[in-house]
Amino acid sequence: MAPLLEELAKQNIQMVYDKVHQVLAQGNYALAISEGTLGNAKTAYYDLWRIENGKIKEHWDVMETIADKKDWQNQNGKF
Repeated sequence: MAPLLEELAKQNIQMVYDKVHQVLAQGNYALAISEGTLGNAKTAYYDLWRIENGKIKEHWDVMETIADKKDWQNQNGKF
């Protein structure tokens, strides 16, 4: 298990993916744009993978808390 996931598990914090909004791929890169929760916070997930010889070679991610709708600066939303 990755160090971050181990630390979250020790604190009983769950990382949950509820909905995949978009998957984009080109060459040996794939990006998934998803939403879910991290602990109790609504969260946007952006995961980028580089594939080599049919296996995940590298992975990068960004997680961002989704603000309450009343705090949005526009009505476009996160996705």
